[in-house]
Amino acid sequence: MEDLNVVDGINHAGGWLVRNQALLLSYAVNIVAAVAIIFIGMIVARVISRTLNKVLRARHIDATVADFLSALIRYAIIAFTLIAALGRVGVQTASVIAVLGAAGLAVGLALQGSLSNLAAGVLLVTFRPFRTGEFIDIGVMGTVQSVQIFSTTLKTGDGKVVVVPNGKIIAGNIVNYSREPNRRNEFIIGVAYDADVDKVIALLREVVEADSRVLQDMGVQIGLNELAASSLNFVVRCWSSAGDLQNVYWDLMKNFKRTLDANGIGIPYPQMDVHLHQAKAPEADPSAPVGSPSRA
Repeated sequence: MEDLNVVDGINHAGGWLVRNQALLLSYAVNIVAAVAIIFIGMIVARVISRTLNKVLRARHIDATVADFLSALIRYAIIAFTLIAALGRVGVQTASVIAVLGAAGLAVGLALQGSLSNLAAGVLLVTFRPFRTGEFIDIGVMGTVQSVQIFSTTLKTGDGKVVVVPNGKIIAGNIVNYSREPNRRNEFIIGVAYDADVDKVIALLREVVEADSRVLQDMGVQIGLNELAASSLNFVVRCWSSAGDLQNVYWDLMKNFKRTLDANGIGIPYPQMDVHLHQAKAPEADPSAPVGSPSRA
């Protein structure tokens, strides 16, 4: 009896297969096509991702950004591949896309600040207003340690590490002190009003020309800049390499002072004269009775 039931089941299944063979063939073709779409999509995503990474690195784009963008493109291609594969097997992809769009909108709103920093980071490494190792001023002065996706790390002159969001950097002014090989120092030297103007200029020029680190061919400017309240203010402008800038400033200031002192030219400084006046004691009234208090 059980054998007859098994045979009936097999016959019933065979009949169902015969009746629905066109439908089964269609599903089989769709499944094979979906698998092929996924397989080809994975290969295309990998090839495009690697090619994009190589192109970005060849253009000297920061490695972090190159890796991030190539990975982003790869996952985007994979996502579209999966949607296409689901559509091939009959899944309604419109609802899937709607759900993904809503989720993407929610994530974008939640991460608005982070996405802004991400976009700013891409702009920074694309246009490269500064590079690792350069000294910059972005509201914080320091040497660039690294430029990352969301932030830039600086090391200040006193050894502090400062992490600045990229969005804040791109929205403000960027002053790069290291990009140009040569930079200019400017000095304001005040001397007494009785000093000879031409002599002061000659002495200042003598000091500047004696320093071999000063780039004489880039021009040296020395002149009377201001008739101040208590001094004649001279301006001295000269160029040197960026690496020598600070030491040149310190050494020239020291030599200016020594040279002016040696030639008897005074450097004024604020002074205050204090005059003390002693008050007189009140005189006694001769008409007043003895013992009565005197009137001032």
